[in-house]
Amino acid sequence: QVQLVESGGGLVQPGGSLRLSCAASGFTFQYYTMSWYRQAPGKERELVASISSTGGITTYADSMKGRFTISRDNAKNTVYLQMNSLKPEDTAVYYCSTRYRSSRYWGQGTQVTVSS
Repeated sequence: QVQLVESGGGLVQPGGSLRLSCAASGFTFQYYTMSWYRQAPGKERELVASISSTGGITTYADSMKGRFTISRDNAKNTVYLQMNSLKPEDTAVYYCSTRYRSSRYWGQGTQVTVSS
């Protein structure tokens, strides 16, 4: 079955950086677009970034452009989210996701807290 396992979250000061990882299994990772979403307390889940199967196409939410970078390593079945210049408003649970055979799958999420 499809499994997505995120890691790399934590507490960071404003202006700091974190790199999230998502290890995927249960499907042929190299053929599928991967995405990162986030959900802050009291808010709806929102798309952060997506990357095409080959990594050649990336898209970002406007508020993350220039600060976040999504990448993938198809040999390791892993997708990454490099987050720089973090702000308190980036505090959220970050989820890895993919759409496989008409169903959307989610990881368990990793907490990112930006605070001094």
